Amino acid sequence: MSATSFPEGALSSVEKASRDELQALQLKRLQWTLRHAYANSPMYRKKFDAEGVHPDDLKELADLRKFPYTTKQDLRENYPFDTFAVPMEQVSRIHASSGTTGKPTVVGYTQGDISRWADMVARSIWAAGGRAGDKVHVAYGYGLFTGGLGAHYGAERLGCTVIPMSGGQTEKQVQLIQDFKPDIIMVTPSYCLNIADEFDRQGLDPVKCSLRIGIFGAEPWTNAMRQEIEQRMGLSAVDIYGLSEVMGPGVAQEFGSTKDGPTIWEDAFYPEIINPDSLEPIADGIEGELVFTSLVKEAMPVIRYRTRDLTTLLPGSACVMRRMAKITGRSDDMMIIRGVNVFPSQIEEQILKVPQLSPHYLIEITRDGNLDNLLVHVEARSNQVDAAERAMAAKELQHHIKVMIGVSTKINIVGEGEVARSQGKAQRVIDKRPKA
Repeated sequence: MSATSFPEGALSSVEKASRDELQALQLKRLQWTLRHAYANSPMYRKKFDAEGVHPDDLKELADLRKFPYTTKQDLRENYPFDTFAVPMEQVSRIHASSGTTGKPTVVGYTQGDISRWADMVARSIWAAGGRAGDKVHVAYGYGLFTGGLGAHYGAERLGCTVIPMSGGQTEKQVQLIQDFKPDIIMVTPSYCLNIADEFDRQGLDPVKCSLRIGIFGAEPWTNAMRQEIEQRMGLSAVDIYGLSEVMGPGVAQEFGSTKDGPTIWEDAFYPEIINPDSLEPIADGIEGELVFTSLVKEAMPVIRYRTRDLTTLLPGSACVMRRMAKITGRSDDMMIIRGVNVFPSQIEEQILKVPQLSPHYLIEITRDGNLDNLLVHVEARSNQVDAAERAMAAKELQHHIKVMIGVSTKINIVGEGEVARSQGKAQRVIDKRPKA
């Protein structure tokens, strides 16, 4: 197969479509989605009526800006099932977020939704370089989180052999990788580094393991982190993007042949970029907040869902569909430190420039009077880094952060294993400032 061809049926005619043909398909599916949501979802009927818009108002794709945005708060206010657009007896599965900042966001799927989701993830694994017959080690968590089951169904759909390990039990992760010899691992990038650390702890060389492809998602990660993982694990690291409110993993996927940002599967998800402050749509090529409208979801369509992820829409490269640049951060994860906007990914990028430091870090924000203080806890790459080297590394990191980001920081370099590990999405920031 060529770099732009997919498994039989994965893209069908969309693979060879022109941009005009793709947009005609998007318009048709978008008109169906708006009618379906308005007729069957109590939440969307209320939202559309409140804005004075009707599905018939969409004559062309640009008309989508007439319709209201959907936020996570909307989903919470309609908890648990008023977001659904089909009767409950047609809902085959329910997933939900953790609800750590309030009520969980609940997502429903019909059997058709589950099947299309499997298709999207199968397409994603193929784009990453996976093929039928490969063994896929799934280390995303199973359960209400969409990662594990989403990866699982997609790998099976492609014809792969699935190893449903889930998260945690890091020693056993290494044992099964050694014994079962999987070709592909699907996991968060931060937990992949935990697995690499466990290889080292056991005296094993992770570069010599069987893995040739890592499909990483569920948290923002930098190209510097990509290089770190590829060097330590001896595999090709690519980015998968998704979020439960839109579907789960498989909304977009980076091609292993190009590694130039995830390609959005635009036949199923219509992307926009907006200014997160003015909420006005902005042109491709300019960074802003990513917004998605589903085009084929039955149980829970989403209209102009604000992801809070900051990125840029780019022209397609491996196929006609557009790409998104790597997520630089989230508009709701942004730290404002003494008037400077700071994202954890920016700190991570500077950490990885210092050879003595590892990618395991935690950012702590405190307030002294009216001034915010930033403290970065980061592990030394090994316990062989002595006190003098740690002091030099701390000074170097402080300098990089000040010059490249524009904020002053304190640096606390700790020993191996002293920064708490996550078995799923990594927690990067602890904000200890008094609440207003």
